[in-house]
Amino acid sequence: MSDGKLVEGSVFFYAPNKGAAIFFTAAFFASTAWHFWQCFRLRAWKVTSLIAFASLLFTVGFAVRAYGAWNYDETNVFLASTVLIYMSPPIYELANYHILGRILYYVPYCSPIHPGRTMTTFGTISAVVEILNAIGVSWSINPNVPSDLASLGETLLKASLIIQIVVILIFVGFVGWFQYHVKKRGLNIESVDAPCLTMYITSLLIFVRCIYRTVEHFGAEALRTVEAGDVGSISPIIRYEWFFYVFEVLPMITYTFLWNIRHPRKYLPQNFKMYLSVDGVTEVEGPGWTDDRGFVVTAIDPFGLCGGRKKKEKAFWEETGLSVTSSAN
Repeated sequence: MSDGKLVEGSVFFYAPNKGAAIFFTAAFFASTAWHFWQCFRLRAWKVTSLIAFASLLFTVGFAVRAYGAWNYDETNVFLASTVLIYMSPPIYELANYHILGRILYYVPYCSPIHPGRTMTTFGTISAVVEILNAIGVSWSINPNVPSDLASLGETLLKASLIIQIVVILIFVGFVGWFQYHVKKRGLNIESVDAPCLTMYITSLLIFVRCIYRTVEHFGAEALRTVEAGDVGSISPIIRYEWFFYVFEVLPMITYTFLWNIRHPRKYLPQNFKMYLSVDGVTEVEGPGWTDDRGFVVTAIDPFGLCGGRKKKEKAFWEETGLSVTSSAN
C-alpha cells in the first residue's frame, strides 16, 4: 500500500497496489458470476438482477484499476475506474429497496404502504443520486476541467452522498416500522426476519461507505489550497490507499457476498402474487396489489394519502376463496 507520499506523475496521488486491485477484480467477478447463476437458477431476475449488475460494474472498475496500477499516469484510466466504482453502491442501495418491496408483497397486511411504491419513491431518489454521482465524479476528479466546474462537481458529489446517508437512515427506520407491525401481530416469520436482517447489515455497510466518501470529499477541498511540497497538510484519507480498501471495498465486497449467501429467493416465493396468510403459516396466491396512479404521483405520495386512495385499497388477504398453495414452514 502507499506510504502517503505523492508519486510523481500519478493521477491517483499514490501508485495503486497491483495485488489488491487484481484480487478484488477476481473477488467481484466471482460474486457477479454467482449472482447471475442464482438469478438464472432461482429465477430471481426481478429480485436481485440489480445486485448482479452493480457487482459487474465493480468488476470492470477494478479491472480498469488493475490496469491503472501499471499505468497510473493515464487520466482516462483513472476516470473510468473511479466512475464505475462510484456508480455501484447506489445501485446496491436500490437493490435493497427492491428486495424490501418484495417482502412487503409477501406480508401485505403488515405493509405501511403499497409494496410497489418502495421502488417508485426510493427508486426516484436513487436516480437523482446516480445523476449527481455521474456528473460530480466526472467533473471533480478530471484535471482537465475548469476549476469552477471541478468545485461544482465536488458540491454535487457531497450532495449525493448526504442524500444517500439520509435515505439509508429513513429506509432502515422504515424496515423497523414494518417489522414492528409484524411483531405486533404476534408473528415470527423466518422468511421475513432473515432477509430483513440482511438488509439491516447491508444498509450499514453502504452507510459506512457513504460516511467515508463524505469525509474524503470534504477533505479534498484542501487540495486546491495546498502549496507545492506541502503534502503533509493533505487529508490522510486521500494520501493512503488503505482507507479506500477498508472503508469502501471491504464493505461492498461483504455486501455482495452476503446476498449471495443469504439470497432472498431462499426465503421468498418467485411469484409476487404469493403472500403469507394472516395465520403466518399458509402461503396463498392472491390477485396482487395494483396501483393505477401515475408514476410521478406514486413517487410523491407513496402512502396514498391524497384523494382518499388509502381507503380505496382492498384488503384482499381478508377475502376467502383464494388459492391456498402451501405451508411456509
